[in-house]
Amino acid sequence: MALTDLPAEWIEEETHPADIAAHLSEMEPDEAWPLMKALPLDVQAEVFGYLHPETQGPLIDKMSRKQVSALITEMDADDRADVFNRLSEEQQEKLMPGLAQVERENIRKLAAYEEGTAGAIMTSDYVTLSPDLTAKRAIEQLRHEAPDKETIYRAYVVDAERRLIGTVRLQELILAEPSTPISELMEEDPIHVLVDEDQEQVARMIARYDIIAIPVVDHEHHLVGIVTHDDAIDTLEEEATEDFQKLGASGAIGQSVRRAGISMLYRARIGWLVLLVFGNLLSGFGIAYFEDTIAAHLALIFFLPLLIASGGNAGSQASTLMVRAMATGDVRSKDWARLLGREALVSLLLGLSMAVAVSGLGFFRGGPEIAAVVAMSMVCIVIVGSLIGMSLPFILSRFNLDPATASAPLVTSIADATGVVIYFSIATLVLFT
Repeated sequence: MALTDLPAEWIEEETHPADIAAHLSEMEPDEAWPLMKALPLDVQAEVFGYLHPETQGPLIDKMSRKQVSALITEMDADDRADVFNRLSEEQQEKLMPGLAQVERENIRKLAAYEEGTAGAIMTSDYVTLSPDLTAKRAIEQLRHEAPDKETIYRAYVVDAERRLIGTVRLQELILAEPSTPISELMEEDPIHVLVDEDQEQVARMIARYDIIAIPVVDHEHHLVGIVTHDDAIDTLEEEATEDFQKLGASGAIGQSVRRAGISMLYRARIGWLVLLVFGNLLSGFGIAYFEDTIAAHLALIFFLPLLIASGGNAGSQASTLMVRAMATGDVRSKDWARLLGREALVSLLLGLSMAVAVSGLGFFRGGPEIAAVVAMSMVCIVIVGSLIGMSLPFILSRFNLDPATASAPLVTSIADATGVVIYFSIATLVLFT
């Protein structure tokens, strides 16, 4: 297939590689590869970097060793390492012999870092400068190295042993007198992260300080790479997706939901569902314990779903707010006591408002005593449900567990069981005393 056989819109300069990748992802590998092969190699590399991992593997199977090597060599260093980690052992063996020694060593080095750390998402495509260079010489070096680097807007100043000592912006170099040494232009002690720092924390730092990239150093302060803003965005998206999946009481799927198989979706969801089934049995035990109260006042059954659902809903709201606030760093474990008091007041107001709404219905269905039981139960259940939902993320965080595990179904199950006990306990006290 020739370039002219591609869709007309692909040939236009305005077409972004991400849009081409989105189109190819909808196709089978047998259809996608001929179209991709007709693209220029540099465009192929960009498009391939945007493809979902589940699409990359089958496409590599369609390529020869020479084609794979040429494609991977053209990609950015961090993208090469990501692709390499996703390949099967057979595909890795197919790739490595065709690469130059420099690319092989670079891939092995970047691929060796633990998943979820700064090292796993950093790139080695950055510019370093010596502090004794002049602005003029530095610009000449940037001009020479620019085609092979991911970003040159900020260069990293290192000493003879590659220890990070500062950074300098391209703007500063352009505006400076040609003879000015880098040591006078650089920003000393720049913001940086350790190579084993959690990738989510790295992404947050890039967002917090509004920087294009952040340098990564080892424990001896040697510069080993940088994490760029585009990789930070990808990281935050992955972490948010994982949190949302946990909030829905499922395990992390780790791949496209559209492409996930039945077995994968089953395994991700069955564990929590079985656990929640047994959790919901607590509600049944509570109902059985108050059997005499229910038999004497059947009108109480009418309000049971309404009350326990209100507690679960209030708890889910509070839990979701806290999980998101903790994920963004807005709330920390030390804030629990202060937030608990505020949540108690807010939930009291919510409970009173909801009690007013249902007390009239209670009076109509069972008289003033039932109305009083329903109103008091609503207030107590909403307060308790809200406090449970707000507190669970803090408790899990205290035990070094992911706060997102305090999912809405889990909070609802606990609030339901608690709500049953509260409701029928109040009913027994009011109606039998």
